[in-house]
Amino acid sequence: MDAMIRLRMTGIRKIFPQVFLFFMLALARTSLFAQTPPLVKWEELTTADFVKAIQQSQGACILPIGILEKHGPHLPLGTDLLTIRYISVAAAQQEFAVVFPEYYFGQIFEARHEPGTVAYSAKIQLQLLQETTDEMARNGCKKIVIANGHGGNEELLPYFAQTQLATPHDYVVYVFPLPEHLNQPGRPSVKNPADLHAGETETSHLMVSRPDLVHLDRAKVESGADQRRLNLPDTLYTGIWWYARFPNHYAGEGGLATKALGEFDMKEWTSQLVTALRAVKADDQSLKLQNEFYEKAKHPLETK
Repeated sequence: MDAMIRLRMTGIRKIFPQVFLFFMLALARTSLFAQTPPLVKWEELTTADFVKAIQQSQGACILPIGILEKHGPHLPLGTDLLTIRYISVAAAQQEFAVVFPEYYFGQIFEARHEPGTVAYSAKIQLQLLQETTDEMARNGCKKIVIANGHGGNEELLPYFAQTQLATPHDYVVYVFPLPEHLNQPGRPSVKNPADLHAGETETSHLMVSRPDLVHLDRAKVESGADQRRLNLPDTLYTGIWWYARFPNHYAGEGGLATKALGEFDMKEWTSQLVTALRAVKADDQSLKLQNEFYEKAKHPLETK
């Protein structure tokens, strides 16, 4: 069959060179000639392919964590999860790693008043995360990168990583937080300075990861303005601060979103995760130091 196709294409090329060129360009756009990206999603691998994937990844796996919470009137409840998993898959296809399935068991008590929010207890959050990483490690993931897509997890995840020193583990947990420096040269400007949640930036991101779930026509149904209902100095923190400022669980103007901003940020975010994955794969010290710490922790009085 392959020989026949080659023979026919040779004949077409000799008789109609322009037609042949058009034909080849059309074929290049089809899956027949396109390069298929590697399968990196845990749930899509067969058992045999999973074993090969763990070997190929050098034991490096990504656990993308999001949440189920309101994202203004125009974005889906799973916005954070959809975005961070998109980033994780894109990064893993560049620097091979196995990507864990949807994980949304994070910290979101501040949105319990909104429909669709799923807020697990603090005990369950930590216990489930521990058992998940334990199970990932049992399946060969000895370097686990927890990629965060939700602001409410930014304190939870470093704390979880710190708790790994409480009892011995034969794997290392790395936390990849929300990117702080997407504002590189050439980035489209963000128009609303109060762009904190479901606003211009997050909406732009979802226009890339899941454009079919963005409803820009609904973005102005509710206000994303800061209500400023607390008058406390910056030296004080209280858990009700977010509700006091943004009771609609919406901060910014989603209607200002652009695909250009989304594409710029998602590319930069992916690049940062690729860099992190390469550093994780090259890291041969963390586990050694971790094991050294565990041993010394058994006999603290002998530590010099």
